[in-house]
Amino acid sequence: MIPESPVPESSAPGPAPFVEVAFPIPVDQAFTYRLPPDRTAAVGCRVEAPLGRRKAVGWVVALSRDAPSVDPGSIKTILRVLDPEPLFGSRTLELAAWLAGMYLCSRGEALSAMLPTARREPSDASAPFEDYPPVDEALVLSPEQEAALKAILGRKSGRTYLYGTTGSGKTEVFLQAAEATLREGRGVLYLVPEIALTRQVVEAVSRRFGDRCAVLHSGLSPSRRLSEWRRILSGKADVVVGARSAVFAPVSNLGLVVIDEEHEGSYKSGSSPRYHARQVAMKRCSDEEARLVLGSATPSAEAWNLMSEGTLARRDLTRRLAGGAPPAVEVVDMRGEEGALSRRLAGELARVKSEGGQSILFLNRRGFSYFFRCRSCGAEIRCRHCSVGLTYHKDRNRLLCHYCGYSEAPPRACPECGSLDVGWAGFGTERVEEELAAKFPGLSSARLDADTAARKGELDRILDSFREGRIDVLLGTQMVAKGLNFPGVKLVGIVLADTTLNLPDFRAAERTFSLVVQVAGRAGRFSPDGRVILQTFRPESPTMRFAAAQDVEGFYETELAARRDLGFPPFSRIIRVVFRSRKADRAWEGARAFADAAARTLPPDAEILGPAECPIASMAGTYRLHVVLRAPTMGGLHRSVSGLVRDFVPPPDCRLETDVDPVSLL
Repeated sequence: MIPESPVPESSAPGPAPFVEVAFPIPVDQAFTYRLPPDRTAAVGCRVEAPLGRRKAVGWVVALSRDAPSVDPGSIKTILRVLDPEPLFGSRTLELAAWLAGMYLCSRGEALSAMLPTARREPSDASAPFEDYPPVDEALVLSPEQEAALKAILGRKSGRTYLYGTTGSGKTEVFLQAAEATLREGRGVLYLVPEIALTRQVVEAVSRRFGDRCAVLHSGLSPSRRLSEWRRILSGKADVVVGARSAVFAPVSNLGLVVIDEEHEGSYKSGSSPRYHARQVAMKRCSDEEARLVLGSATPSAEAWNLMSEGTLARRDLTRRLAGGAPPAVEVVDMRGEEGALSRRLAGELARVKSEGGQSILFLNRRGFSYFFRCRSCGAEIRCRHCSVGLTYHKDRNRLLCHYCGYSEAPPRACPECGSLDVGWAGFGTERVEEELAAKFPGLSSARLDADTAARKGELDRILDSFREGRIDVLLGTQMVAKGLNFPGVKLVGIVLADTTLNLPDFRAAERTFSLVVQVAGRAGRFSPDGRVILQTFRPESPTMRFAAAQDVEGFYETELAARRDLGFPPFSRIIRVVFRSRKADRAWEGARAFADAAARTLPPDAEILGPAECPIASMAGTYRLHVVLRAPTMGGLHRSVSGLVRDFVPPPDCRLETDVDPVSLL
């Protein structure tokens, strides 16, 4: 395995006494430091150095033997060199520079997103999947799978989309493509949306490749993550499976990048740099002449449009290989129903239990109830720091904000008028769990959401119990919608499909459709008798009708026509600039000044939307405004906004955040 090439140093003899250090701060410059006389550092090493009045860890990005043109006495000295060997080479440094330019952040912020932050390596540097020896589990492929694999391997580089219904065998095609790439002497990156929600896929990759496989994700301790990074850097691991940030793994001689469940929003970073792993993968594959293979049963609108235009090669998988068939989907109108479980869904739960099957109930809303209202004066209880309502969590007897974490005790009377005529409306997973227990005392159930999964070991315990048949009904949020493959599941109940459809965002319909189709795909994967009950207050919605019919083609045809008429992606490119301040007038001042400057500098085909309040107007005590900049193509728009952001000085107490190609406008 050829390691990543180091950054060349000056040919002059002797060690370099000065280093340029980039820190993970929103200042796009490197700072010059002096090395202690007895220490050396290479480009790609981390160092600890004084930064203002504090100590900070940064990355050495350049060496210099010549004193900079400043007062030598003003140059501070490095406190510690943290790495005996570099953590990255020239290719990673070039990727960081591209990332900083593309997503309008500093080089230090880009490196911070790419590299581990642990200060010490663990004494036990073994791989987290060391108990999984290599297993030759390759299956005999169906003709469709064979054709897809042949198309992927038929060229050394290029992009292919594997579009197939849930349970159609996409994972096995990915794995055999990875095996073939390794036989060529090239490395593999296998990306999944979230490790916790795709555990079965991660285990399949790890078992197939044993100790050649490294796992990278945010759930690892910093020291473990650093250990895995060094295994990849040394060439001991040439298959990397992980979530979003694994796209930066320093795999030598990269030959294949797989992006499983390509449509997932979690591939987009929510903090600076706000990169999309799909875009970074496209960049790496182009630079390193590697294959890029994407896959999903519900592609993103952008990917579907590229496939429709013929610019992205598409291979279809149409059959469920384990003997299953697409489940029958029944829509239940919840208007007129009482409680969270309709009479139809309750009857089906009882029937499946009597037949010895299992059920999954999905609701993308945790907590007990999410809406408090005084019937006398109409007052609502909202978060003190965010412009959202508080959710009642009955097991804690607290009202909780799901955005900033603020909590308070539930009131016995209206805090506005003192009336006792108050009540809760809406339901979350806690309330469904309570209703399920009341209606079916003989049914064993478990709840899987962010609250229960936060308890150590609970996620694995629940999934293992469900797999072994000790749980009749698995109730949960998105954690039960993805990556689960259980033979006993005969019924999926979508308790309320409307939760994401009503959001004020241009991707709301796409997200809702994808989520419904994905969770429906958990039923009938191994037998043709799977059923889905889709509960909704809007059965007439086109999104619901397409989802119920599992009509992917029809949905995207309608959705893309609407996007084209409204000028939203994929028929435009967007850069969103958010202004945050604890003072509303400061946020407005900054947003208006930026919009005025943009009006003078943007290309003629660009337009400015706003400034306006964000749909969530305040969050964690800060007021939020945004300016949305839109153009048919990115080139001129990006150049103009890059210059604007670089030169713009926001008002005091106002912070500016940029998001290139946002996946949400909330």
